[in-house]
Amino acid sequence: MKTCLRGILAAGVAAAVVLTSGGAADAAAYPKYETPKIFGTTFQADPKHDFTKGIHSRRNGILRGWITHVRGGTAEYVPIRWKKGKHTQGNFVGPREGHVGAYASPIAKNVVFLSAYGCKATMSNLTVSRKTGLGAKKCPRAALIKRHGTNAHPSLITVYKGRIVKVQEIYIP
Repeated sequence: MKTCLRGILAAGVAAAVVLTSGGAADAAAYPKYETPKIFGTTFQADPKHDFTKGIHSRRNGILRGWITHVRGGTAEYVPIRWKKGKHTQGNFVGPREGHVGAYASPIAKNVVFLSAYGCKATMSNLTVSRKTGLGAKKCPRAALIKRHGTNAHPSLITVYKGRIVKVQEIYIP
């Protein structure tokens, strides 16, 4: 009797694993990647990426960048770097005009969007971690698409299996 119950339990667990191993689970369960310097002064390289084959997804990992355009659930994004200022602390800059270095990836249906400015369009609430300077408020996918589809915001963009699975905004005072 105990053996029969164990078999039924094992079959149930196996079925649950099969049901959760689809595309939705892929975005939620991805490896932990090394986080780049938030205020790094060089563009992050992707030496194995072939830009001559058109715009396509970056390799798995975290990119310090910003989303430049969103269309139909696919985001185009570029790397950014911190440029120190003469009269201010500085600002983030993207590649120079005409530089071939953009990527495009679908935004996962269950993307994790951590905002530094709240979920509303007004961006009036600061929701930033004092410890890291990164967004801490989890917001819906629609807020990500609405905000980043119109204005470029510095972010840490995590790509896994060709999809954007996490976007964490960088707070700039």
